[in-house]
Amino acid sequence: MPMKLYDFPPAPSPQRVRMFLNEKGLSPPVTQVDMAANEQLGEAYQSINPRGTVPALVLDDGTVLSEVVAIYRYLEAIQSEPPLLGSSPAEQALITEWDHRVEMELMIAIADTLRNGSKSFAHRALPGRLDVEQVPELVERGKLRIMAFLDILDQQLASNDYIAGDSFSAADITAYIAVGFCSWVKISIPESLANLSAWYEKISDRDSAKAMR
Repeated sequence: MPMKLYDFPPAPSPQRVRMFLNEKGLSPPVTQVDMAANEQLGEAYQSINPRGTVPALVLDDGTVLSEVVAIYRYLEAIQSEPPLLGSSPAEQALITEWDHRVEMELMIAIADTLRNGSKSFAHRALPGRLDVEQVPELVERGKLRIMAFLDILDQQLASNDYIAGDSFSAADITAYIAVGFCSWVKISIPESLANLSAWYEKISDRDSAKAMR
């Protein structure tokens, strides 16, 4: 059985995986999961991924990966070129560090803002199966965290061509998707962050990004 991807195109985590696949030139069979209709919480999908989250990558042997970073590592192992997780130990460490920072400091801040402020996520303030009430106070805090980290990215790009150094990497994929995700909470790159704006336009011109439009 070939590996198979479970996807929902509008969502940021599936977008990260699709862009990584595009960079690798890999195109596994894809099954769409309609998260807008809560299909991820249905019995059929939960028999594949009991966490009720998307994406999920089912490997040839039936193993299911449901964390983006785990999917990144698997795809890098089976298709080493182009290297997106680094070649040297230092590169690998820096890419891991920045990928993790973007996810924890930006993507989660956006998710907190969205899930605690939108009626669409009432009783679903966390992803997956848990019935969790919204905490409206997290919305303003989330917006502050978003703006603070966009500034951090701009500073990082003042002396680097890409997020984790001189080469395009998985950290750029995660950051590119996260910056785009900001639009879900009506935040765009401030004009004052010229380095971040230029980088975002550069990544937007990559074939892997264009293929997702």
